Amino acid sequence: MGFREDLAVLRHRDVRVFISARFISILGSTIAPVALVFAVLDVSDSASAVGIVLAARSIPNIVFLLIGGVISDRLPRHLVLVVANTVSGLTQGLAATLVLSGHATIWQLAAIEAVNGIAAAFVMPAMTGILPSIVERAELPQANAIAGFARSAAMIGGGAVAGVIVGLTGPGVGLAVDAVTFLIAAVLLSSLTIPRIERAATSMLTDLRDGWSEFVSRQWVWVIVLAFGLLNLIFTACYQTLGPVIADRTFGRTGWGLVSACFGAGLVASGIIMLRLKPRYPLRTGMLGMLLTVPVMLCLALFPYTWAMAIAAFLLGVGFDIFGISWETALGQHIPIEKLSRVSSYDMLGSFIAGPVGQLTVGYVAAVVSVKAVELYGAALFILITVITLVVPSVWNLRRVDV
Repeated sequence: MGFREDLAVLRHRDVRVFISARFISILGSTIAPVALVFAVLDVSDSASAVGIVLAARSIPNIVFLLIGGVISDRLPRHLVLVVANTVSGLTQGLAATLVLSGHATIWQLAAIEAVNGIAAAFVMPAMTGILPSIVERAELPQANAIAGFARSAAMIGGGAVAGVIVGLTGPGVGLAVDAVTFLIAAVLLSSLTIPRIERAATSMLTDLRDGWSEFVSRQWVWVIVLAFGLLNLIFTACYQTLGPVIADRTFGRTGWGLVSACFGAGLVASGIIMLRLKPRYPLRTGMLGMLLTVPVMLCLALFPYTWAMAIAAFLLGVGFDIFGISWETALGQHIPIEKLSRVSSYDMLGSFIAGPVGQLTVGYVAAVVSVKAVELYGAALFILITVITLVVPSVWNLRRVDV
C-alpha cells in the first residue's frame, strides 16, 4: 500500500474537520500544563502546591467521567465537544487574566482547574466515538494513525511554543493562547455532521449498567484499564508532578519546554510508523511501547540534563503514541459504536482514578525518601506492571479487524 492509500481516509470532509479541530485544541492544551505548573510555582514554590492544583482538575474529571460517557452516547457527540471546549476556553481565559494581573492564588487556580476537569470528562468519551462514527471499521487504523500524527505535530509545536512563552513572557500568556485554541476548536467541531444513532429511551442508571456489562465482558479491556490505573499513578507522580519541579531546580523552564517538544517529536515519529505498520496484535504492540516510558524516569533521577531528558522524552512520545493508536483501534473495532463512549468512560475512570493520589502524595513522599528514590522505584514498578499485563492471553492475542 502506497503513501497515497494510507491517506485515503482524508477524502471524508468530517475526518478533515475533526482532525483540524483536534490539532488546534491539542496545540493549546500542550502549552497549558507547562504554563499552569509554572504559574503555580510562581505563586508558591512547592511540589505540594503543584500537586493540589493538578489534583483539583483530576478529581472532578474522574467523578464526572461516567456521566460524560452516558451523555456522549445519548447526544450528538460533536455538540458535546462544542459545549465542553467552549467552557474550557472561558475558564482558561479567566485563569490567564488572573495570572497576567498578578492576582492569582492557589485556590483560584485550583477552582478553575476543577471546572476544566469537569469539561474534560465530557470531551474524552465523546472524542473516542467520533472517528468510529464517520469511517468504516477497516479504515479506523488509518484514521487513528492520521489523528495521532496531527496530535503529535500539535504537541511538538505546543511544546516549543510553551518553552518560548513561559521562558520569555511568563505563564499567563500561555494560558491565554490555550483559551483561544479551545474556542477555535469549538467553532470547527460545530460544523461536523455525525450520523445519528437510534437507541431506546432509558434511564441514566440503565445506561451505566449496560456500559458496565459491556466493559467487564471483555477481559482484555478491564485488564488494560486495571494496569493503567497503576501506571498512570506512577506517571502522574514521577513525570507530570515531580518532572517540572526537578526541571525548575536543574535544567530550567525553557529546557522543560524543549523536553515537551521532544515528547511531541516522538509522537510524530510513532504516528508515521503506525500509519504504515498497522500491527496485527494491537495490544501486544501497545504495551511493549509503554516500556519506553521508563527512560524518562531514570533520567529525572540520575541525569536531569536537557540533552538526556530530550532523548528520553522522545522515546516517551514514541511509546505513548504506539499504545494510544493501538488502544483506540482495539476499542473502535471491537466495541459496539452505540456503547463506545460509555465503555471509554469506564476505561478512563479506571485508568485515571489513582492519578490524584500520586499528585497529592508524591511531594510528601519525596520529602521523606528523596526525589531520586521516587523516580527509581517508579521506573521499577512501571516495568513490573507492564510485563504482568503482557502475559495475560486476551491482551497478548487480541487481533486487528481487517473487514
